Parts: sequence; C-alpha cells; structure tokens
Amino acid sequence: MAATEQVEIETKYDVDEQASLPALHELPGVVRVSRPVKLELEAVYYDTEALDLAANKVTLRRRSGGEDDGWHVKFPKSSGERLEVHHPLGRVVRKVPIAVVRTVRVHVRDYELVPVVTLSTTRVVRRLFDESGNVLAELADDRVTATVAPELDGAESEGAESEGADPEGADPETWREWEFELVTGDKELLAAADKLLSSAGATPAAGPSKLARALGDRVSMRDEWELPSKPRTSDLFRAYAGAQVQAIRERDPEVRRDVPDSIHKFRVATRRLRSALATYRPVLDREAGDEIRDELKWLAGELGVARDAEVQREHFAAEVAEQPVELVMGRVAGRIDDHLRAVYKEGRAGALAALESERYFRLLDTLDELIAQPPLAGDDRKAAKQIPDLLDHDWKRMRKAVRRSEAAETTAEQDHELHEVRKAAKRLRYAAESAEPALGDEATDLAARAEEVQETLGAHQDSVVSRDLLRQLAVQVHLDGGNAFTFGRLHAAEEQRGIDSRDAFYALWPSLKLG
Repeated sequence: MAATEQVEIETKYDVDEQASLPALHELPGVVRVSRPVKLELEAVYYDTEALDLAANKVTLRRRSGGEDDGWHVKFPKSSGERLEVHHPLGRVVRKVPIAVVRTVRVHVRDYELVPVVTLSTTRVVRRLFDESGNVLAELADDRVTATVAPELDGAESEGAESEGADPEGADPETWREWEFELVTGDKELLAAADKLLSSAGATPAAGPSKLARALGDRVSMRDEWELPSKPRTSDLFRAYAGAQVQAIRERDPEVRRDVPDSIHKFRVATRRLRSALATYRPVLDREAGDEIRDELKWLAGELGVARDAEVQREHFAAEVAEQPVELVMGRVAGRIDDHLRAVYKEGRAGALAALESERYFRLLDTLDELIAQPPLAGDDRKAAKQIPDLLDHDWKRMRKAVRRSEAAETTAEQDHELHEVRKAAKRLRYAAESAEPALGDEATDLAARAEEVQETLGAHQDSVVSRDLLRQLAVQVHLDGGNAFTFGRLHAAEEQRGIDSRDAFYALWPSLKLG
C-alpha cells in the first residue's frame, strides 16, 4: 500500500481535568455533532540520539489503536499547518521501515533512529457535521501519558526489550488537552472554535505538539540568526546561503516523494549556494568554499539528468502538437516521449541513489557547519560599501564571456560561449539577489535584468540540446526504416529558436550595465 499525504490544520489547547466541553453545535455551519468515540492510542516516536528531527520540527511515529494506524511523518509547512505523510503499519515493529527513513534522510542522514518517547492516549473524538453531512472538523479530548526514553537523560538501558521507550527509571508525565482539527471546514471555523474553547477554560498548548511537550528542553533548537540592520558582507553571505541550505532541507523529502517540480527547485538551491560561494570569495576561506562548490556541482549533476528530461518532455509535447497533422509522419510524439521518459526514470533513480550516499550525508553535515560558522577570511567590510565591488567583478566576468561569444569563429564555438554567458548571468543575478538587503531597489533591478538575460539564453541552450536529441532520434528512425521528415522539421524549428534567442540576447545585452 502506497504512502498517502494530507495537510493537517489544527490547534491544541491545555485543559484541566474538570473542564467541560462547550456546545460545539453552536459553531458556525455546524448542524450536528456526533456521539463521542473512545480510542486507546499508543504512539512510539523515533529520532536520533541527538534529536535531529525534533530540532527541525519534524516528527516520526508508529501509532496503533486508532483509525489511522501506521507510520506517520509530519513536516512543518506554515503557521498552524503541517504536512503528514502516512505509511501503512506493515510487519516491522522494532525498526523504522526504510521507506519511512528515506523521507527524513535529510535530517537524520546515516544515524540510527531509536525510540525516544512513548505516548499513551485515551482519546474521545467528536465530529462536527454541516447540513450536507460533510465533516467540518474533529474535536479530540485527549488524556496523555508521556514516557521519555531513559537514554535521553543518561539512564542505563541495557537489556531493554520493548519496541517503545522503556519506562523504568523515567517519570511519566500526564496531561489533558483538546485538539481541534479542520477536515473540510475553513479557518473561520478554526477562529470561532478558538473563542468557544477558550471561553470553556482552554489555553494554548504548552508546546506545538505532544512530542515537543514530552521532550521539553532536551531538544537543542537551531539558533535563530537575524541579519543586522547594517550588515557586513559576510552577513549577506550567511543570510543568503542559509536560505539555500534551508531550501535543500525542504526539497530533499519532496524529491524522494516525486513532488512535481521538486528536482528543479532542489537543483536551483544548490546552484544559488554554489554561486554565492564564488561571489563571496573575498570574505571566505577559498579552499573551504571551493571544496563545497565541487560537492554541490556533483549533486546538481546527479539531479540534472532527470530535470533536463522533464523539461524536454514538456517542450516537445507542445512542439509536436503545434505541427500540422499532415506533416507529422509516424509516431513522432510517442517516440520522443518514450525516449525521454526512460531518460527521466534512469536519471531519477540516479538522483535517489545520490541522496542515499554517504557523500551526500557528509555534504549535508558540511552545509550545517557552513551556516553555523562560515569559514571567514580576508577582507570583510560593510556590505553597502563592499558589495558593489563584488557585483562589478561578476559583471566583468560576464562581459568577457560575451566578448568571446562575439569573436567565435564557428556556430559550435558561439553556442558554447553563449552558454558560458548564461551561467555568468545567472551568477550575477544570484549575487544581486543576495545584495538586496544592502542595496535595495538597485540590486533588485539588476537581478531582474540578469534574469531576463538568463532566460533568453536559456531558450538558446535548450535549442542546442534539443537539436542534438532530434538528430539522434532521426538517425535511429531512419535506421529502423521509418520516416524522419517530421524530426527534420522540428530540428529546423529548434535551429530558428536558437537564432532568435541569440539575436534577442545581443539586443538586450547593452541594457545590462551597472550604474
């Protein structure tokens, strides 16, 4: 049975033992409240010994006794919302199944997952219905007993046999709480419920989750770092690089779950970070930064095969559909799609293998260190004074590439140099984005102009790659005794796309000047 996903929107409240539920049928849109259903739940939460999941506000549990038995992984989304990924219970009870482990690899890497907390909950559930019989929300009245694994407090645990946390030597904590969770209802209902439950004596829960309450101050949360009002150049690097590392943490689970466009977003984060390590070389230890850049280049390459196939599939599906029916000779769209689908499948398998490698895990460790303690060296001044020099350096690098493209003697040489111009434009764009806190609108404008160049030359590079693919497929069709006429038409269209993009770039280039 495949994993399922849902967005969980709920609020939690602490209540005392004597509290009585208010009249839930008085909430807007509620016409009926179900009879209470009593459940006895047991949830065993897993984490590393260092509580890496908890530090990243991610939870992993094995729950039984309710209507959604199974392995649950919850990721933070936005305020009041979490994404829950539900895997079936299966036969494994003492270890976390590998399919579940992979969803949290970016946080736990190759460290062992162990039981850290066992929650025993007596739950009484009431469902709130609208006039059409739809469940708007659920109110859970929970009485919780939490037992923390003695290992977390340094207690001896030799000989422990239970799948959950061994209660021996630990002091269980008990409390009562209400959970109000939306099903089909809206946030107006959530707000109304907050007022109603508060009037009955409920107060906001002591922690964002039962697990967080049970662990208390045992979790070492990541330090909240804020960009100073008058940043130095190194501060801009740390802020921008930190955003990219966080993006990698968020995109990794999405890539593993095959969320649409996740590979692209993951790859962009690696490229932005790699670019920043180059732009900010004057304030960083170059050797350390270049080592990280090499590893990021490797990772982007592992992701690139699947991403490129994904882009080409979308492009050619539209391109073939635009051809006159009478000029499409044979199974053109299907042949292209079959080829690219196979490339994507192989590329995705390679990307997932890379994400399961020790090399990737150690890169993640290095990125954590990079943000916690950037390897600063060299000249670090006030950003408002120094960052223009860094932008100027990246612009001059781009200008050199443009001049090489203008001097190219063959089409192949020019194609290569225009690709270098595109990469330089991308680096200038990312540098300008990172400079926005110091330079404001000036940097924003530069980033927008560089992005326009990047996109224009992106179309040119796509045409180069597409022509190569079409030629290969046309040759194969011919060797198979088929008609390659339509592949020739598509090749000519791609050639014209390349010419148009090239000309558009040279017309645009004079406008990309620093103030």
